[in-house]
Amino acid sequence: MELRNIAIIAHVDHGKTTLVDAMLAQSGTWREGAAVQERAMDSNDLERERGITILAKATSVEWQGARVNIVDTPGHADFGGEVERILSMVDGVVLLVDAAEGPMPQTKFVTSKALALGLRPIVVLNKVDKPDAEPDRALDEVFDLFAGLDADEHQLDFPVLYASGRAGWADEDLEGPQKDLSALFKLVLRHVPAPKVIEKRDQPFAMLATTLAADPYLGRLLTGRVESGRLTAGTTLRALSRNGKEVERFRVTKILAFRGLSQQPIEVAEAGDIVSLAGMTKATVADTLCDPALDMPIPAQPIDPPTISVTFSINDSPLAGRDGDKVQSRVIRARLMREAESNVAIQVSDTPGGEAFEVAGRGELQLGVLIENMRREGFELSVSRPQVLFRDIDGQRNEPIEEVTVDVDEEYAGAVVEKLAGRKGELSEMRTAAGGKTRIVALVPSRGLIGYHGEFLTDTRGTGVLNRVFHSWAPYKGNIPGRRAGVLISMESGNAVAYALFNLEDRGYFFVTTGEQVYQGMILGEHNRENDLEVNPLKGKKLTNVRASGKDDAVTLTPPRRLSLEEAIAYIDQDELVEVTPNHIRLRKRHLDPHERKRASRAAG
Repeated sequence: MELRNIAIIAHVDHGKTTLVDAMLAQSGTWREGAAVQERAMDSNDLERERGITILAKATSVEWQGARVNIVDTPGHADFGGEVERILSMVDGVVLLVDAAEGPMPQTKFVTSKALALGLRPIVVLNKVDKPDAEPDRALDEVFDLFAGLDADEHQLDFPVLYASGRAGWADEDLEGPQKDLSALFKLVLRHVPAPKVIEKRDQPFAMLATTLAADPYLGRLLTGRVESGRLTAGTTLRALSRNGKEVERFRVTKILAFRGLSQQPIEVAEAGDIVSLAGMTKATVADTLCDPALDMPIPAQPIDPPTISVTFSINDSPLAGRDGDKVQSRVIRARLMREAESNVAIQVSDTPGGEAFEVAGRGELQLGVLIENMRREGFELSVSRPQVLFRDIDGQRNEPIEEVTVDVDEEYAGAVVEKLAGRKGELSEMRTAAGGKTRIVALVPSRGLIGYHGEFLTDTRGTGVLNRVFHSWAPYKGNIPGRRAGVLISMESGNAVAYALFNLEDRGYFFVTTGEQVYQGMILGEHNRENDLEVNPLKGKKLTNVRASGKDDAVTLTPPRRLSLEEAIAYIDQDELVEVTPNHIRLRKRHLDPHERKRASRAAG
């Protein structure tokens, strides 16, 4: 059977997962009338809620006697660790571009990795049936993007298809029959080479592990492409680390291959196929699983280093332990170490006290997804404000710079440019984009972008789109002003009273409402001045025996502003924490006692 391994690259919301759904349906992977959920590849709860791909996943379709293994890659740069490993398993990429929006920053990030590996792309202009689609302009932009990423002449000579993933068709020209995806299947078989490793069937078995999963029945599962040889279940293999040291020897208990959306046991794994192996206890991502006779590991792709870090610690607030059942530091540490093992873009280190852990990753979204997963598993945590990781280059302190691409209505462009300049951003491009929007491209330090997204949505009345991708390391840009407003801090513990909150409304706005449990040192809202203010949210109305008209009217409170997890983490200052439990997100001061806060601020000052 002919074999092809491809990855699908696309920016968030350009229709990648929907197109894979159509390929699965038209290849006969799903029988007609079967109950299948939309966006079947987004299997994780968070992926379905947010409409983004977080984990790289593989599937397989059969078409006219050939098998095509398809890897769905995440579009967000925060999950780039997944992308870099996955591209080493494939021999070609399908670049999916929205015909209205054109190539976007996350497309650029993943495409640069694919081109650097020498993969030849197929370009699919998707959503050509949208009223604002401009396929010719989008195609020109794709060509400019490839040229800007130093593509060679073979990569620049790419085939193009016009498609509508939702309608389930792809054709070589816009006036085609628009019936099905057969043009895409034919092009993949014609343009993407068969895995070169198929010729190495008679050599000893070797495979590079690219993703790690856990199965309740089979234990650890390592997935990768078989680089050489054949493997049958029951064979003994050795696992070699990147530097060639033996990690362990193990017997392969199961070989699983992707068949449609599920993994099915197979008897023999052949060179070129993408399979999962079970039976190991220590081997992990980037290790080489091979015949005991081999002692040279397969080279693994280097992973871009983390750029941002957050401190995770136990929840020590007065309300600790009421929601979650995983509250001890050793349980938190074990969970973080497990995450770092399967997600190579995350690094975990212990802090001197042993109660807190430094977690470094690619961005706020990646760390936010990790925290959200942990709270759903029953963990309680205290999380600090994100810190940017600096790097010494030639004795000079360097910081990560991100390329920010913004699409906004013209009336808001001035406010956005002003805010980015205040955050030490340098404008590199400003032009009119699709739909009459203004496109702004700027290079901004990662520090300046922490907490900016919420402000950006406010400035553009929720109509702006902001995308960011790591650009380079550059010398430290100097001090960036932080949050201007102070906060309202509770001086008492108990249940917030409507009368007290109503009388404090002229001091700022609240994150809590009447009846909610509060404690001393908890942040109740934002002050409308620059200083922090301690307030009493429990102060009830003094009762007298004098009745007066108009005094007993029911108070009407302004609805509280509820911060999402990422907004809360970006909002807090250095002396504040976010308390995360399965049911609540609370903001608090690091030191709950006011006297301790004064001592700490004097020491810091």
